[in-house]
Amino acid sequence: MSEKMWKVKEGVKLEADVAEEVAKIACALKSLAIYTAMACENEDDPEELRELVDEGMSAMDKLFDH
Repeated sequence: MSEKMWKVKEGVKLEADVAEEVAKIACALKSLAIYTAMACENEDDPEELRELVDEGMSAMDKLFDH
């Protein structure tokens, strides 16, 4: 895969190799967010899981343009 899926936001300073690894984590978190949204439709009280995923997504949004 030669094209980068995630671009570090202007002003965020990360070494290229670290940014690449963090981007992999961001991809996994985004996939988890999608899965959680679908799974929570069938749960009675998914709020704690939803909050955890939302916090991770918020942190990811601070670092990357996607």
